[in-house]
Amino acid sequence: MTNYNEEELYDDMGDGHIPGNHETPLRQDAFAISDEEKISSIEKDFSKIMQTLGLDMTDDSLKGTPRRVAKMFVKEIFGGLSPERKPKMSTFENKYKYNQMLVEKDIIVYSTCEHHFLPIVGRAHVAYISKGRVIGLSKMNRIVEYYAKRPQVQERLTMQIVRAMQEALGTKDVACVIDAKHLCVNSRGIKDIESSTVTAELGGAFKTNPTTRAEFLKYIGMGTKFNV
Repeated sequence: MTNYNEEELYDDMGDGHIPGNHETPLRQDAFAISDEEKISSIEKDFSKIMQTLGLDMTDDSLKGTPRRVAKMFVKEIFGGLSPERKPKMSTFENKYKYNQMLVEKDIIVYSTCEHHFLPIVGRAHVAYISKGRVIGLSKMNRIVEYYAKRPQVQERLTMQIVRAMQEALGTKDVACVIDAKHLCVNSRGIKDIESSTVTAELGGAFKTNPTTRAEFLKYIGMGTKFNV
């Protein structure tokens, strides 16, 4: 058995993209301060990072960078950490009695790897079968966007999307497949620019019924690669 010190263990977990909690790990006081206070704090911290790297912070091109980065972190790429930004999950009665699979394909995913804080870029495919309720198509895109806008591992993101949809629609019959490139793999470490990562979370009939699963995979153009 290999003996790891703590630093080596965490490095291996990060480089191996080993997922941790199923829920995004947040402290209980995560929202004790305002967005503006967070921006101000991050601005100071990021300025110190840039100075430590040896950058000339008096240069006109760099002066505004710490605040730009801070605002981007809080308001944009990590905006999905805030429960206040969670999209309203309005559903409607399925009055037209459509009881077949509904698939929203090729939803663009922009997220951030929590191990190296580098981008994850790809596409999500989300499907559900109504049990009496339906959800607006754009809401499916917004659910993906909300959970993507936080430090993530792809496995967790896939599960969070499915669970949010299941809760909103009152059915287990929800599925999500994500195919994404991780820049922490593509641009550093192994530097494999061709590989992508595929994750799937299949609920209800998508998991238990081979025909339903095969139909979903056919619609998203993945053949039988993920028949399990």
